[in-house]
Amino acid sequence: MRKALNVAVVVVLTGVAASAQQPTEKPAVKSSGGNQERIRLAMSAAPPEIGRNATIVDTNEKGEMTELRKGTNGWTCMPSAGGATGAAGADPMCLDPQWTKWADAWMHKTDPKVDAPGIAYMLHGDKGASNTDPFATAQTPDNQWVVSPPHLMVLVPDTKMLDALPTDPHHGGPWVMWKGTKYAHIMVPTAPMPKQPGAAVKSPKQ
Repeated sequence: MRKALNVAVVVVLTGVAASAQQPTEKPAVKSSGGNQERIRLAMSAAPPEIGRNATIVDTNEKGEMTELRKGTNGWTCMPSAGGATGAAGADPMCLDPQWTKWADAWMHKTDPKVDAPGIAYMLHGDKGASNTDPFATAQTPDNQWVVSPPHLMVLVPDTKMLDALPTDPHHGGPWVMWKGTKYAHIMVPTAPMPKQPGAAVKSPKQ
């Protein structure tokens, strides 16, 4: 439990720093734009010092991952998170090496091989994902669909370290997404949670 709480403290501090650097306006999403527009959008998912030197990848018409620009800092950014939300071009993200391995495992529905803490940024938020089903593509009455504000995400090598953290995205701090699955990770909002589709936002007292 102490390890999990220590991780949470580090995450909160990191989130505050990231929030201070996020763009004041969300770039217009152009799913049919040229490579430079997609590169710009992908870079904007993370703090500037990360995005400017990251490798940029995107998905082509066949669903294959293609490299738009080679990076030098070990980070990988993309103009859309794709599959989890089904909203191509709408939710850019940047991943460190641990998250890149995790994403590959998620896409192929295999076990993630996480051997160190990992960080990912989504400083424009996302279009929504289930809080219980890693592969849900749309909201249902019982899959706890959550639309997240700008945030970062944290991986830990042992998901048991997450047991001390809540799963409620409305409690006002970091929370665990997909708890109880091999894809569990910490979500750290850097802005207030938006009103959720089809449901009233819970108050902190509920």
